[in-house]
Amino acid sequence: MVKAGWSVRYFRLLAGGTRETGDYIVAMDPLPRPIRSEVPDAAARLEDQSPMISARSSLPTTRESVTHKFSVGNHEGYLTIGLYPDGRPGEIFLKMSKEGSTMSGMCQAFCRAFSLSIQHGLSLADAVSRFKGMRFEPMGMTSNPDIPEASSIVDYIARYLEMNYAPVRR
Repeated sequence: MVKAGWSVRYFRLLAGGTRETGDYIVAMDPLPRPIRSEVPDAAARLEDQSPMISARSSLPTTRESVTHKFSVGNHEGYLTIGLYPDGRPGEIFLKMSKEGSTMSGMCQAFCRAFSLSIQHGLSLADAVSRFKGMRFEPMGMTSNPDIPEASSIVDYIARYLEMNYAPVRR
């Protein structure tokens, strides 16, 4: 039995011991302890940030939404943004033209995770900053003159949300 916080190493005996015969020497070493932060006020800085709320802020059953048709590369899609009564985005849905494809499934998974994140209190600006600039196929020219080129569909969605719904920074 191994104690918590210890690692076990097995050494084979030089005299030809095998795993089947159990001819091993066992050594137990303490696991390295986590390094404490060298910045004295790191915990204080974490507390200053506004935490995500633990309760989900669901949208009303009937709500306003905006649907935006776009294309990235030669892939066409429809982005639907469900809005809270105050006009903030609360959920996103993405319908890609190639139904049943792996890309369509991954886009749906991204939208579900993104929607849950903002419903649980992640600010739109924080969400956008994490997804803006992601680079993978399909990429290229878009149908939106305000966003002429995107490095992925996720990048396009993040930039569209930032352009239309993020608070103006001055």
